[in-house]
Amino acid sequence: MASAAQRRAAKRNIKKAARAAKRKRTIANMPKKTRTALGKQAAAVRQRKRTGASSPKTRQELMKIAAQRGLKGRSKMGRAELARALGTR
Repeated sequence: MASAAQRRAAKRNIKKAARAAKRKRTIANMPKKTRTALGKQAAAVRQRKRTGASSPKTRQELMKIAAQRGLKGRSKMGRAELARALGTR
């Protein structure tokens, strides 16, 4: 399940893509940041569909696991750091 921040980012990217389509701009001509974000979101969805799991996990999900394992310093960690510390994706 996507976090609230991920849903907001996805909606923002969809709106950007729609505006670009109205101006007849292809994805190739979009700003690099938007192209990258759209690609990452698509890759994450494909990964979840392939594995049938909720991977990659959100920061909230990783925080819950870290709390269960008693990982120290977890509140100051970002999503990637938590994933590395827990040994998950």
